[in-house]
Amino acid sequence: MTEARIIESGRNPKIAGTRITVYTIWEHLQDGARPDEIAFWLGLTGDQVSAAIRYIEAHEDEVRSEYATILDRIHRGNSPELSERIESARDRLETMVRDRCRANGREVAHEGHPGGQ
Repeated sequence: MTEARIIESGRNPKIAGTRITVYTIWEHLQDGARPDEIAFWLGLTGDQVSAAIRYIEAHEDEVRSEYATILDRIHRGNSPELSERIESARDRLETMVRDRCRANGREVAHEGHPGGQ
């Protein structure tokens, strides 16, 4: 079995072999979860959770600061420019799906309703 460790991959430190970041562990700890509960809920080993907790303790100021930045970004939402690009891409996709359905002689289900519902 490989040693449970935290790796720096891109933007956020995560548990090696998973997509789970230390910030996910941090959230559960802040909610009062015990390490064994976190391991169960996230499908991790106790060693993996312990490695994340050790990382958090060793980098506490950095983890707190970056987590606050993450929450701020979430609460701000997308910029107007990005929101416009997303909406435009959604419109293009809906048009392509509608055109393909019509070309294949199929009725377009729920046409004109957001999310196809």
